[in-house]
Amino acid sequence: MTKSQDAKSQDAERAPSRRRVIKAAAALAAGAAAPCLLRIGAALAAYPERPIKIVVANTPGGPSDIIARFMAASMQEMMGGSVIVENKGGGGGNIGMGSVARADADGYTILLSTSAYSVNPGLYETLPYDPFKDFAAICELAVSPHVFAVSPDLKANTMKEFVALAKADPDKFNVSTPPIGTTPQLQAEVLKLREGLQKMATIVFPGGGDALKALLSGTVQLSSGVLAPAHPQIKAGTIKALAVTGRTRWHDLPDIPTMLEAGYPDFVFDTYTALMAPAKTPPEVVGRLEKVALDILGKSDMRERLTKAGFEVTARDGRGHMERVAKEVPMFRDIITQAGIKKL
Repeated sequence: MTKSQDAKSQDAERAPSRRRVIKAAAALAAGAAAPCLLRIGAALAAYPERPIKIVVANTPGGPSDIIARFMAASMQEMMGGSVIVENKGGGGGNIGMGSVARADADGYTILLSTSAYSVNPGLYETLPYDPFKDFAAICELAVSPHVFAVSPDLKANTMKEFVALAKADPDKFNVSTPPIGTTPQLQAEVLKLREGLQKMATIVFPGGGDALKALLSGTVQLSSGVLAPAHPQIKAGTIKALAVTGRTRWHDLPDIPTMLEAGYPDFVFDTYTALMAPAKTPPEVVGRLEKVALDILGKSDMRERLTKAGFEVTARDGRGHMERVAKEVPMFRDIITQAGIKKL
């Protein structure tokens, strides 16, 4: 070996190989990341360390409140920590939704959203939240069809019979709905437009429970609301259902027709419920909440309980729910425009 070749050989032995450099860099990166991963793991293992708050953007008694309390009780049992429900009604749901959008993104404040989440972007000039940027979807829980109901002593057993009475004396008829922009309120406006009942007043209440109470007390003649809170009253005979707004009849109300069967083409409305977290909530926490919620919804006793309360369990993961949102935001915007509803 020449002197020159010997020098090159010694330099090669001293110089680190590319493979060694890569291995060393990987080891260094792993070492630096390990404390971070340990902190994340430890935080997730300890979660929840304090009460989780589910914000319902409506008043107590409505469908969103009902399912929030069902979920809170089951989540508390499964996660071993306290889960509470806080009602923040008003502003068509915007007050509650906006408050969660601005909440700390730590997994301790989450939103029980409804279809208002997808309706409001087409209904309001300005919103306190962006439906695609300000939240991370946890999962979709269930949907509930709506129902048109009247007092049992009203001489109307079908929607067409009610419409005939209302047309004969529109000043004596009105309809109660949850807040402006909810799907029950929109369906009432669509009914009025289709049947020429613009003189029939729409009485908007802070929540679905309040709108139902107005029918029970005789304050209004027609109620347009979600089936879930009305279901026990229908079964008890304290109110009379004229039609449901799902695609099919409800399983334990076989005598009540759909709006499609009642002679109203394309008249299908329902309200979804979903869990959402502020956008910057750690993915690990969102994933934990998603798994817990889906596990709860997968239990036969919970599904039976929700079905009896007027809900149809959908149990979509966060990605699946956002596919619905992406479809419904423009759909409801079109309905609002076609119905001539002015933006708020």
